[in-house]
Amino acid sequence: MPRYCAFFGSINVGGNRITMADLRYAFEREEFENVETVVASGNVLFDFDEQPTDGLEDLFSHMMLDRFDIRSFVAVRSAAEVLSAVEDNPFTGIGQDHLVHTMFLERQPDEAAFERMVADHAGRGPEKMALGKRALYIDYIDAAGSSKLTGAFIERRLGGRGKARNVRSLARIHSKM
Repeated sequence: MPRYCAFFGSINVGGNRITMADLRYAFEREEFENVETVVASGNVLFDFDEQPTDGLEDLFSHMMLDRFDIRSFVAVRSAAEVLSAVEDNPFTGIGQDHLVHTMFLERQPDEAAFERMVADHAGRGPEKMALGKRALYIDYIDAAGSSKLTGAFIERRLGGRGKARNVRSLARIHSKM
């Protein structure tokens, strides 16, 4: 059976506290199999016999709101897509693994929106960006936490939500898939 990872946003930050045991239980109640969490930031591995769709991401978002009163964007990716998020990131192996991120995007932005975002960010920081397939690759160079290249900045300019993980975490997640 194919293995997937659901990447949850807004988990265990800003007062949205949830135990990984509770999150696993919620998946099991929805009858997903072989459920496992990786790190306490909302990465859930599970088996599913069909290709995930936007409906599956919507199901998980609704589950979070219904069961935990947490609004969360959820990106679901297959094992191959998680590996691709590391290997296709042009900054992997060049930048520091904890500063090189892949942001999983809700939808594929057009090239013009990406170019406008890069232009809008020019002069605001040293970060480097590249566009992937439903992904944005980022090298934060100095620090992600103090960067002006925030999730909100990216989401406004690309017209959709996203959830980022550093390539070190993605490699660890993929090794468990």
